[in-house]
Amino acid sequence: MKLRHLLILGLSSLVMVGCVPEVSKNQANESPIAVNASVPVSSTQAKPLANSAQSPDSTAIKSGTFVSGEQKTQGKVNITTKDGKSFLELDESFKTSESGPDLVVILHRSDNVINSTKPPSYPLKNGDYFIIAPLQKYSGAQTYSIPQNINLADYKSAAIWCRKFNATFGAASLSQ
Repeated sequence: MKLRHLLILGLSSLVMVGCVPEVSKNQANESPIAVNASVPVSSTQAKPLANSAQSPDSTAIKSGTFVSGEQKTQGKVNITTKDGKSFLELDESFKTSESGPDLVVILHRSDNVINSTKPPSYPLKNGDYFIIAPLQKYSGAQTYSIPQNINLADYKSAAIWCRKFNATFGAASLSQ
């Protein structure tokens, strides 16, 4: 009887020890996802279309230069139209901090987002902005499609916003 219990205990220990490396491998494979989760990609939101080198057949209707808010943000933004569709384009000089999770590109109703909010985070109020898409990369040219149901006349700025902590990294007043 004791031999039987000892055999069962030994086999169950062997099985448990054999499973531990497998769990570790799975956790190691999951780690990059957790690290990269700071900039989620949603299939329901707009995605970058191409580098922001403005094509000859697109027309710039608004533009602006980023000023820093919660984090250093720089570069230029253009709202362009092509074939009846609107796009938000960040140029090659665009750069923002990699320190925030859940960064998104937004259109904002205020023409001076940074001065209309309070430091240090420059928080935004619901209803004052529209989320275009998650920020795809922290620097360089990127283009985002603006949904056709958005009235661009209602929005006077573009901004990079940390949705998780309601912190505006930087904003650009858009002028014609």
